[in-house]
Amino acid sequence: MSESERPDRLSGREITVDDIRSLAGPATPHFALQIRNRIAKLIAPLPAGHPARVEGERQVARLTELAAHSGEPRSAR
Repeated sequence: MSESERPDRLSGREITVDDIRSLAGPATPHFALQIRNRIAKLIAPLPAGHPARVEGERQVARLTELAAHSGEPRSAR
């Protein structure tokens, strides 16, 4: 899995809660950090309180926790 984003998500249209959920939904411990980083990039320009940012921050925390159970020797934190 790549950390690069689909061009349609970066084309200037507003990021939605559904975009965040579609990225985070199928996450497995093995890919959690890569998905977390993709979501963090997408929500970075959004203002505090934006629904997609709120959902993104929630998913970033969940993915960080999920990555801790990946069996990877590196630290997820």
